This record gives sequence, C-alpha cells and structure tokens, in this order.
Amino acid sequence: MYEAVHAHPDGETTVARHAATAARYGYDGIVVRTRDALDPAGRVDAAGGGAESDAGASPRDAAALREDSGIDVVDAVEIDVDDATSASGSVGNYRPDRTVVCLVGGDDGLNRFAVEEPRIDVLARPMHGGGDFNHVLAKAARDNGVHVEFDFGPLLRATGGKRVRVLADLRKLREIVTYYDAPHVVSANADSHLELRAPRELVAAGEAVGFDPEWVRDGLRAWGDIVARNRDRRSEAFIEPGVRRGRYETER
Repeated sequence: MYEAVHAHPDGETTVARHAATAARYGYDGIVVRTRDALDPAGRVDAAGGGAESDAGASPRDAAALREDSGIDVVDAVEIDVDDATSASGSVGNYRPDRTVVCLVGGDDGLNRFAVEEPRIDVLARPMHGGGDFNHVLAKAARDNGVHVEFDFGPLLRATGGKRVRVLADLRKLREIVTYYDAPHVVSANADSHLELRAPRELVAAGEAVGFDPEWVRDGLRAWGDIVARNRDRRSEAFIEPGVRRGRYETER
C-alpha cells in the first residue's frame, strides 16, 4: 500500500522524514505530490528543509531514500490552478517528466477537465471548496482511467460542522464512484509526518463511518498500481498497451 504526501517546501516535513515514518507504519511506498521536493531525476531538495530537515544534509536521490527507508519513493506533481485552461498547460508541462500527475479539483470545470483527460492520474479533492461530482463525471473517470481521490484528512483532523460536511461529501462521492465503478485512491493527505496514519488506522476510520474495509485498502493499493503502470509505460520496451519492444521466439 502507498500513501501520497505533501513534503517540504509545500508541506512541513522533508521527504526523508515522510519516508521513514511511512516505512514504520507499514507502507510499501510514498507518492511525493510536491513538485519541488523530489524532481524527475530523483534528487531531494535538502537545502531548505525547515525545522524538519537534518542539519547539513546533502541532496540524496530517490534510490538512496529507498535504501535508507526500505520503501519506494515516487516523484509526482499536484497541479493546483484556477481553471481548465491553466490546467491543460500544466499537464502538458509535467506529464512527460512525472511518474504521477494529480490535479486538484473542487471546481466544476476543473473536475470535468480532469476526468476527461487520460494524461491525469488522480483527480484530487473533487469536493473541495464546495465542488460537486455526478454520474457524468464518474463515467468519464471510469472510461479514461482517472482515479478519484477520497481525502480522509478532514475526517481525521476536522471537528464540528466541518467534519459533518466532509463526511456527507465523502459518502455522496463514494456512492457515485462505486455505482459507476470509477477507479479511486484513498489518502490522509498529510502535510507532515505527524499527520500520517497507518493503513489499519485509515481502514478503521473508514469503517467507522460506513466504508467497506477492503474498499479502503483498494484505494491505498491503487497508488502503487498507478506507479507501476506509469513506470512500465515510460520504459524503453513500451510502445503502447499490449505492444512491447523485444525479441520473440518464432516457430520453426
């Protein structure tokens, strides 16, 4: 299972700290959503890690982080823009270089753009800021292989009326996504390693509000499925789905 995190400078914690904590919690990997935390070459921005960085740390690549933490560390980007026109340009810029591309929704136009764009892997936070999600968007997400994110962060950290509204949105989103069999991911949307939760804790939180435990686990596994698929597509052997470059035996 994988978790998708915000690292410094977008979040409060370095990639290394996120990776070490996630490993301790039993994850197989983390998807680093922050554009400037882990670049496509795998270099970590360790020059300015804030309070969480290790003093005097030198830049390390993803391979070194994987060796140190024992889990996968994945370069990604989370695009957060005002409209679909800006989103289109950003997707074009980042898709060739990033293993995982997410787009923050919450606006009807952005939600529609995301689910109709196969180059996007994840529609993040589609109900954010009063956004809506309907059967038309669910069908498009299913047809284009765009995963819809279920952000458990507010469920874990919000209180009072905000938590009630978030829960209602999550239940509505789940009903539509499951009915139309659209792909989904689950995350705690952590900015800090202190906000990370073990898979069993996310499963328990989902189960407490009526989510099927295996459905939550599938959402955590889906991050890893996206990573494996995209790495395969970026390999030199890949030509198109079902077609690969290589030597094949012929009958004599």
